[in-house]
Amino acid sequence: MGNETSGPRATTPGQQLRALFYVLPPGESSFRTVEEVPDYVEKSIPFFIAFIGLEFLVSWVQKRKLSGRINDGISSLSLGILSRLPDVLFRSVDLISYIYVWNNYRLFELPWDSPWTWYLTLLGVDFAYYCFHRMSHEVNILWAAHQVHHSSEDYNLFTALRQSVLQKYTSWILNLPMALFIPPSVFAVHLQFNLLYQFWIHTEVITNLGPLEWILNTPSHHRVHHGRNPYCIDKNYGGTLIIWDRIFGTFEAEDAKVVYGLTHPVNSFDPIMLQLRPLAHIWNTFWATPGFCNKLSVIFKGPGWGPGKPRLGLPEEIPVITGKEVPFNPSVPAYLNCYAVVHFAVIMDLYTELLGTVTGLSQGTIFLRIGFIILSLTSFGLLMENRPKAGILEVIRCLVFVGAYKLGYLRSQFSSLGYAYEVLFSLCTAFWGIQIMKRITSSKDKYH
Repeated sequence: MGNETSGPRATTPGQQLRALFYVLPPGESSFRTVEEVPDYVEKSIPFFIAFIGLEFLVSWVQKRKLSGRINDGISSLSLGILSRLPDVLFRSVDLISYIYVWNNYRLFELPWDSPWTWYLTLLGVDFAYYCFHRMSHEVNILWAAHQVHHSSEDYNLFTALRQSVLQKYTSWILNLPMALFIPPSVFAVHLQFNLLYQFWIHTEVITNLGPLEWILNTPSHHRVHHGRNPYCIDKNYGGTLIIWDRIFGTFEAEDAKVVYGLTHPVNSFDPIMLQLRPLAHIWNTFWATPGFCNKLSVIFKGPGWGPGKPRLGLPEEIPVITGKEVPFNPSVPAYLNCYAVVHFAVIMDLYTELLGTVTGLSQGTIFLRIGFIILSLTSFGLLMENRPKAGILEVIRCLVFVGAYKLGYLRSQFSSLGYAYEVLFSLCTAFWGIQIMKRITSSKDKYH
């Protein structure tokens, strides 16, 4: 590699695809500086979409049914976008903290271009992930953030994108020991590869990978991790490798049919509520629990803990799986599903355009675009629950879009779509206005 740096290195589609499976070798993924490291995650978005489509196709061929639902899929994608929005404003806290320790406290420096450094970092990042992932299930305040990823009652590639906004602000701590000797550029590569690898294992269309099941985290192993069956609870924490679970006694092979989701389902598609309700529950439990030590235990012991119980709670209190569990799936008109898909596609367009132009935008414009995206994702969640007040929020959202687009604060990455968007949102404003008036008229008629 050269000494001069001019920004992230370009990658080919083939390299991006191999990065998704952690098979991009050291010779193609070693960089002298952090600035040279490509944003593998952002560049993988087209592959995420392609593989989701492929999963739907394979599921249809195998089982004659689709691998997911529109409401749950939009919910997962909304949570994924929400989790990435802070990165638009700030550099990754993982890298900021890591670089600080490297610059000020490193003990020695391993060569950035050595394959040994590359493979050591693979093991280090994955072991740190295992440790933090396990803590995220066994420490209540950390579980409050991580449970977002487990809140889906489906298990598919959409679920892989269902991420927490808050988790990244605590996960960085266990990476810091590596900053004493592993260059930040090597760490930055493996931090992304470890995350990308975990995308494709969120699927039911791949059953068993034979001998690889002994070493790697696979779809079968990770299905267990996402299960709410008693035998699945607190098992298979590995990211890329399953060896840590085998070593530390947290491994469990897939056995009985896995039922996915939380032991106590959330029953919501509202992304803000899914992020914040667990914290509200901890807050209320903290003040309702007597005794200072017990209050601390509410925060730092397991989510199943209570006064007089073991640290992780009582296994017998885990709800029994009957096999008759029905996922949360409110009935909504078909047109509403189509509406949500179309408008979510628009938000994906706006979000992608924001990522590509953020360096040239004013802070005010960035905050306005982020605010509109959050408003939209919240509205979609309420629509998918068929909430009565969702129409009011949609009127507000559509009016904001029309005004902000005309003033230039919102932009599509495809300039040719500008007029179509204005027409679409104007018509939608009128549609929801009519729906609200009908509801008001209907309510008045009931009292006459």
